[in-house]
Amino acid sequence: MTILAVNGVSRRFGGLQALSDVSFSVSRGQIVGLIGPNGAGKTTFFNTLVGVVRPDRGSILLEGTDVAGWKPHRVAARGMTKTFQNVALFGEATVLENVLTAGLLRYDVAGARALALSCLERVGLAGAADKRADDLSFPERARVELARALCTEPKVLLLDEVMAALNHVEMQEILTLIRSLRDQGLTLLIVEHHMKAIMAVCERILVLNFGRLIADGSPEDVANNPQVIEAYLGSSMEAAE
Repeated sequence: MTILAVNGVSRRFGGLQALSDVSFSVSRGQIVGLIGPNGAGKTTFFNTLVGVVRPDRGSILLEGTDVAGWKPHRVAARGMTKTFQNVALFGEATVLENVLTAGLLRYDVAGARALALSCLERVGLAGAADKRADDLSFPERARVELARALCTEPKVLLLDEVMAALNHVEMQEILTLIRSLRDQGLTLLIVEHHMKAIMAVCERILVLNFGRLIADGSPEDVANNPQVIEAYLGSSMEAAE
């Protein structure tokens, strides 16, 4: 069953066509990767999906409701949110306090606190609930950002570079977590530059180049697509070896 259908989404910034007629659909429970060279439009596209950027044209159907142009809090309330690559936490606040703010979208403070504790447990940070955010390591901060996104109770979760700067062990832990989130009913879209990781965890890959969707298929099909290799994968796969 389709949970997200994107139809003809375009966005221009001055003379730059950041997104051009992007269309695809995602079935409930899929893990879908979004790759492409720097400047391809990946982050702009994610921001458009969740309402941070308003599309010039096109529709974004979340469970049949067109959320294109909605404010981010309305899109989140409808069931789609994203993590941010540049994690911004309230440094003086505790980990728990940072996460429960997202739960206030749906619950009172007591309910948001209970949900936040559950989300911290899901991402393996239950023991860090009372730590100050300023005292966290980078991998811990990334997990707090993920817990905060989960605290909005999304149906579709967009992960923007959640594996950046992680070592091999930490990356494997995140991949296991992503699979467990899918098994718990989430649909996930992932922007990631670690090609081996994204090819391992995703059942389907979308490729953007200069704002256009140039490929959509299985990891194997995409990895062998001459257009994708020329635009991106040649250098990326060599770097991953």
